[in-house]
This record gives sequence, C-alpha cells and structure tokens, in this order.
Amino acid sequence: MSADFLYGIEVLINGLMAGVLYALVALGFVLIFKASGIFNYAQGVMALFAALTLVGVMEGQIPFSHLINAIFGTDLHYFGWTVPALLAILVTLAVMVLFAWVVHTFVFRHLVGQEPIILFMATIGLAYFLEGVGDLMWGSDIKTLDIGLPQGGSMFVEDLTVGLGGEDFYGFFIDKLDMVATVVAAVLVIALIAFAQYTKQGRAMRAVADDHQAALSVGISLNFIWVLVWSLAGLVALVAGVMWGAKSGVQFSLSLIALKALPVLMLGGFTSIPGAIVGGLIIGVGEKLFEYSIGPLIGGATETWFAYVLALIFLVFRPQGLFGEKIIERV
Repeated sequence: MSADFLYGIEVLINGLMAGVLYALVALGFVLIFKASGIFNYAQGVMALFAALTLVGVMEGQIPFSHLINAIFGTDLHYFGWTVPALLAILVTLAVMVLFAWVVHTFVFRHLVGQEPIILFMATIGLAYFLEGVGDLMWGSDIKTLDIGLPQGGSMFVEDLTVGLGGEDFYGFFIDKLDMVATVVAAVLVIALIAFAQYTKQGRAMRAVADDHQAALSVGISLNFIWVLVWSLAGLVALVAGVMWGAKSGVQFSLSLIALKALPVLMLGGFTSIPGAIVGGLIIGVGEKLFEYSIGPLIGGATETWFAYVLALIFLVFRPQGLFGEKIIERV
C-alpha cells in the first residue's frame, strides 16, 4: 500500500471520530425538538455550563465568589478541598437535572401553544442568560479540565502501523483522547436509542413526539416528559462539554460547538436520532477528506465552511434531510 493511501485512511479514521462527537452534540437538539418542537439554541451553552460546573466542583471553587467578594469585601475563592472526578460528574449531572426542571417550570411551561419562533427566541434568551450565570458562578478565565483522560497520540497504534507504506509512512497518528471520546459517545448514543425503544419512559417520549394530544389522552404527563427530555439533553451536553473541554480547555468559545451541529441536523433531519448519527459521520468524514484532498489546491482552511456548503446543498434538494419526515400541508 502506498503512503498516500494510508494517510488517506488516517484522515478517514480521524473524520469518523470527529463525526461521532458532532453527532453527540446534535443529539441534544434532536431530543428536545422531537418531544416539544423547540429548536434549542442553548444546547451549546449548556455544554459550556456543564463543563464550567464540573471544573468548579472538582476544584472546590465557591460559586459566585467574585460577586460575593465585590458585595461584602471578602477575598474568598475556594472551599479548600477537591472533589474526585466521578463524584464531581454526578454532582454536575444533578445540577443539569435541576436546570432542566427550572427551565421547564419557569420558562417553557408558560409558553405552551406559542408560535415556534417565540419558543426559538426564548432559547436564545436562555442561552445568553445561562452564559452570564456561568460567568458569574465560575469566572470567565480559561480552565483546564482534567478527569484523567489520556492525552496525546497513541504510540501503540503508531508502532503497530509504522512501515506499512514503506519508509515514507510513519504510522497512524490517532489521538488517545479522540479514541476515548468516540467510545464514550458511541456508548451514550446506543444507550439513548435503547432507552427510547425499550423503556416505558422512552416509549412515552416517542408518543409525545408523535402527538401531544393523543399522549395526554392515554395518561402521559407532558410536564414529566419535557423535564425528562431536557434532563437527557443536559446529560448529552455534559458529556460533550467534558470531551471538548478536555480537548481544548473550558472557555466561552466552547458554546460554539452547537454551530457545528447545525449542518449535521440539516443532513440527518431534526427529528431522527439515527439521522443525527449518520449526519455527524458524513460531516466529520467529509470535511476531513475534503481538507486533505482539495484543501491544498484552493488554499486550505476548508473545514470552516465545507459542512455549511454541504448543508446548503441538502436544503435546496432535500430540506427535510436524509431521515427527516417530509411535511405535506393541505391547503
């Protein structure tokens, strides 16, 4: 095998791993949209808030310490203890569930029946509010998230593949963190699909997604399902925030990962969990291979726009996406 072919395989593998992470972010959008018809613009900020909370809990940081110090003239920042990563993750998950209940109780329960654009604008306001709360609670400085995940290239994979393409090939460079993130994301995706298909709550969630009134008529509580869905979206945001935060640091640009999910949703469809997975893989592989093969010919930096151009093409020829439901309106 030639070295160029093997480098192409390496790019393909890295694209698949990136695609799984994109699909994970897109899943948060799909879960909420299916159950409530709300396009949650705040999903990326939820990932940022979860990562900030996790770092703050692990380091024993006092929430709102800057505000407390400004009001009372104190100089308090930390409790003086650290929290193990697993316990901190559980605490953060509890915070995200509490957030789901607060959002439903004080915001969206009062907007039932409103136009989709009003619900969408509410999520925009929620995103900026949550970003501000995260800044007040934990500070705006860049934080390092270390929960023991491996970092750097895998020497095992590199040593195993070195020389396959002759002297010009030095082995596959596969980041260990990307490998772990791919496995975790894949397990979470499979668990969510199994939950939706085989549990009582999952079937109730699907019933609510199909018809709110029919679900109510058979005794399904919409309030419970919507809190459940926002809690699951919070879980997805936590996992995405941990993986992206461990990779590039916990900073406010982390909230922009939601923008990467938009092309995934346009390809896979806003109402399909399998569509989010397939769309993520297509975007991940497509942008990596396009950058590798075409990028050098046109000046590079194609990863910043390739996904959106591909999504635009899908919007023109198949606006419901690969797995989305075609909407037929009778007039």
